[in-house]
Amino acid sequence: MVKNRKISKAEVVKAALEVLKTTSIDDLTARRVAQQLDSSVQPIFYNFESMDELKQVARQTIYNFYQQCMLEGAQNEPAYRGMGLAYIKFAQNYPNYFKILFMSHTNLDPNLVISRDDQTNRILEAGMRMTGFDPETQRQFHLKVWIFTHGLATLVATQTIEISDQEIERLLTETVWAMAIGQGDKPSDELLKKRQRSFSRFGLRNHQNKMEQNDEA
Repeated sequence: MVKNRKISKAEVVKAALEVLKTTSIDDLTARRVAQQLDSSVQPIFYNFESMDELKQVARQTIYNFYQQCMLEGAQNEPAYRGMGLAYIKFAQNYPNYFKILFMSHTNLDPNLVISRDDQTNRILEAGMRMTGFDPETQRQFHLKVWIFTHGLATLVATQTIEISDQEIERLLTETVWAMAIGQGDKPSDELLKKRQRSFSRFGLRNHQNKMEQNDEA
């Protein structure tokens, strides 16, 4: 018989997070958490009224951890690229956590899905510093970038593809560049030069002439 010992609420949450690294949140059970704790289920229901409450706390803890990862990504200039790469890296390193947060069924419009992320405003601000777009143009541009980035992160999280960090960075960089070229009306020469300077910091030095060639076409 498993011996009971005093187990804190934090320990129960930590055990649940360990289980969720390989289990969906729908399949998180008291028995599985108890096995991770090497205990009976009693400490779980001493600290939580129900498994639903534990699941809510576990999900919020995962989300807080995701936010921390995104903030760390923002420290890598330019922040817009850093946060995009951090999003994909989160999916790569914590695929089940990514699935719990970002691969659940919703009937929401894509813009509403993005707006649910507390990091959205920070990401949009970082994007405007890079592109020089006005807020509405940046929001439209970011929707395209997010759809691509989320798609790539999903492929990584589900192990549909095997891809190196270098290839992820190259794909994100070149795709954002291509999207920026086609975004909005024909830019003025002054704005074009500003974008070129900004995008060169984004790691696009090998592609600077593409925008000029597209503008001349």
